[in-house]
Amino acid sequence: MATRDLVIGMMFLLQTVFGILGNFSLVYHFLFLYFTGRRFRPADLIVSHMTLANLLVIFSKGVSETMTAFGLKLFLNDIGCKLLFYVHRVGRDVSIGTTCLLSVFQVIVISPRDSRWAELKVKCPQYIGTCSILCWILNMMLNILVPFHITEKRIKANITKKMDYGYCYTVFYGKITESLSLLLVLFHDGFCLVLMVWASCSMVFKLHSHKQKVQHIHRNNLSPRSSPETRATQSILVLVCTFVSLWTLSSVFHICLTVFNNPSLRLKNISTLITACFPTVSPYITMSHDSRVAGFCFV
Repeated sequence: MATRDLVIGMMFLLQTVFGILGNFSLVYHFLFLYFTGRRFRPADLIVSHMTLANLLVIFSKGVSETMTAFGLKLFLNDIGCKLLFYVHRVGRDVSIGTTCLLSVFQVIVISPRDSRWAELKVKCPQYIGTCSILCWILNMMLNILVPFHITEKRIKANITKKMDYGYCYTVFYGKITESLSLLLVLFHDGFCLVLMVWASCSMVFKLHSHKQKVQHIHRNNLSPRSSPETRATQSILVLVCTFVSLWTLSSVFHICLTVFNNPSLRLKNISTLITACFPTVSPYITMSHDSRVAGFCFV
């Protein structure tokens, strides 16, 4: 095995193990809350859906890329390739959608009781489960055509353009189809990105206004403790900033992979690593701002 392949394989392996540990720690956290009868926060349901989507991304891509980097190829048939890429795309899009939903929900939660969001603030927790399920259904429908662009490597067909992932092929059936697929991905991600940026700006503004209003209460307290809502908002702000940074890098590489006729293996590996970064680090960001986790999850 070449040194470059060994290094790439170790990078995929470490990222996969790190991501699995982080997301399963969150799963353990929610199971602990459930079986001990502790109160769930409304946002916990959204985070649980995001965790499930993250695990789908890591298991579908991280494991397969690790196996390929270590020299194990042709381990999937045509159905396996189509299912693997479909699960990855659905998991990726649901992870983005639930992060967007979480940021919008938090804007409503921290809104003052006398604001225009007051009525929605009371009803919002009732619709979290429905919105999360709709997020899954919508993304499953949007990605229904993904399997038609995936084939196993054993099939020898006359395809003008294809992308080799080592274990499967992504095929392109003309410039129009290729451009429409790219535009659909960018529209979906861009829509979620705009909502997250708006929600983040609104949260920063609301937190700043709230801090100014209550500053006189804590003027004699040198180290006031932040409220659970403030910690949750800070966690979501960090999540959104992380997502925006990684999404920008991932989009640049995704465009390059689509435009170039024969993209190099190094470019595809970097793109895959960046795509899996957010599902890997997001549970650690969530846990680091949750005081309930510190007592048992990190141990």
